[in-house]
Amino acid sequence: MRDAFPPSRYRQRLRQGVDRLATALITAGGIGVIVAVLGIGVFLAVEVVPLFWASGVAGTVNIDALWLPQTYAGLDTPQFRWQPAAAMPDETPRYSMAPLAWGTLKAALWALVIAVPLALGAAIHSAMYMPRRLRSRLKPTLELMEALPGVVIGFIAGLVLAPWVERHLAGAFTLVLVMIPGLFAAGMLRARLPRPWRARLTLGWAGLWLMPWLLLLGVAAFELAPWLEARWFDDDLRGWLATRFGLDYASRNALIVGLAMGIAVMPSIYALAEDALSGVPSSLAEGAEALGATRWQALWRVVLPAASPGVLSAVMIGAGRAVGETMIVLMASGNTALMTLSPLEGMRSLAASIAIELPEAAPGGTHYRLLLMAALLLFVFTFLVNTLAEVVRTRLRRRYRRLGGA
Repeated sequence: MRDAFPPSRYRQRLRQGVDRLATALITAGGIGVIVAVLGIGVFLAVEVVPLFWASGVAGTVNIDALWLPQTYAGLDTPQFRWQPAAAMPDETPRYSMAPLAWGTLKAALWALVIAVPLALGAAIHSAMYMPRRLRSRLKPTLELMEALPGVVIGFIAGLVLAPWVERHLAGAFTLVLVMIPGLFAAGMLRARLPRPWRARLTLGWAGLWLMPWLLLLGVAAFELAPWLEARWFDDDLRGWLATRFGLDYASRNALIVGLAMGIAVMPSIYALAEDALSGVPSSLAEGAEALGATRWQALWRVVLPAASPGVLSAVMIGAGRAVGETMIVLMASGNTALMTLSPLEGMRSLAASIAIELPEAAPGGTHYRLLLMAALLLFVFTFLVNTLAEVVRTRLRRRYRRLGGA
């Protein structure tokens, strides 16, 4: 008697059933993630809405009190203050969220100032100059840096880097002052070397042969620091900043946070920007060089404009992570709710305030709902940034298709 289904047809039916099941599971997982994200936003919005009901309802707050300077007892001028716990029995809590939002943007800005040039420079070098064999080994290593926990980076920044910079403030300042011109000097010296030497010092291996030069610059900077501090800053850089510009140096400040957070954000920006640059069809750069353009001109006027949507999306995704970072800001910022432009003073971010104060806030109270409002602001900002980055990335893929890319 013949089988109802031959073995080949049975395997085909089984394979189709497995494919349909896998497709259904993947679709359900994607829908579940979207529903979960929207559910978080709805939950935060529902918890925050009672803050802005009609006046007379217990626990309501005024929008002006949250975002505008207020006059408090004992202060001559209106100020921004975030003091959810009253210091004295007769004092009322002060709920000004402007310092928290300012601290969040300040930390993210300094992180991007440090991370974007380094990440984009590394991406350009990796995509355009580095040998393929070296790139295949180095790129995964740099991408693995993204797996470093934020608490570890914050611990090193707050307990190791910040005290070291405070003890060697003049040396750190001189190091920055010497390092940037020193890198340009290295490029100029290489350009003036004889052709055989330039052939050995290839740009693809610049990260290797620049290491001794950078070590030499570091030693020179710390040897020069005492003389520079005595000659320019009256032998006390910290006091000179306070008397000349009114800048108080705090051990944990925005620069320390920016450096630590820039290291945490840099791998993601590098990976996305490098993929965008590598995805540009090589025929564009080759055509520009065939018409007489140098490699730098082809990079600046052809490759970067073609990859600009992807590079921009990488920067936006890095900004979204910097805004939502918690542990680094918590451990390296000093957590002082100040609204100052000085990068040498501390600050307090929305995410750090949530991590510190939410366990002690009474559920349903004004303080509790304000912390959830801070979470809602972070949620909306991150959602909008990631959505915009995805739109830009879609535009990048369309541009590649028009240019004949993969």
